Amino acid sequence: MNNGPFQSMITNADELTDLYGKPSQLVNDKVIHRLDEHCRDFIAKSPLLYIATSDESGNCDVSPRGDHPGFVRVLDDRHLVIPERPGNRRFDSMQNILSNPKIGIIFVIPGLKETLRINGSAVIMKDEPILDQLQVQGKKPWFGIGVKAEECFIHCAKAFLRSRVWEPDSWPAPSRLPKVSKILADHANQENFTEEAVSQALKESYEKRLY
Repeated sequence: MNNGPFQSMITNADELTDLYGKPSQLVNDKVIHRLDEHCRDFIAKSPLLYIATSDESGNCDVSPRGDHPGFVRVLDDRHLVIPERPGNRRFDSMQNILSNPKIGIIFVIPGLKETLRINGSAVIMKDEPILDQLQVQGKKPWFGIGVKAEECFIHCAKAFLRSRVWEPDSWPAPSRLPKVSKILADHANQENFTEEAVSQALKESYEKRLY
């Protein structure tokens, strides 16, 4: 394996713990194996999550999902459903789930620096009675990501504290933000995908095809 510019590496778990120590008792004990009332309340208040999946070869993907708070439906103390709304049809997460059902999820609540992590296994579900309950603006999701929770725990706030992500005075000015339409046009590198055309296509998609 070519490690490029990286010459000094940690190569085993023992070396890692020898250098930096083991987790505290609280960190070890905070993991539960069900969706208790605290997990349910957190999920009900979360409008945004990130799901991590990988295929059978270990190629990884992380993808966001978002909607009104409570858009994820908890079915019982082990199972939840994430609705799949219209997207770009790459189906990266779905392709991974079909070959490797393991999934990791981070739930985010605006203004709260801690997050909820849930690890488990996933299926692509099409149960109509459940999908009917997940309608928005009269439209059902295409399908759902059904998750069996195996580990649930709170993740500490250090990443959000360091990034100051919830502090508006740390945000870049709008003029300094990346120009997404230009990035997409340059990456596509096709004559008909100009920055203006991509910008218009994004605008139409966001305004007309959220659900």
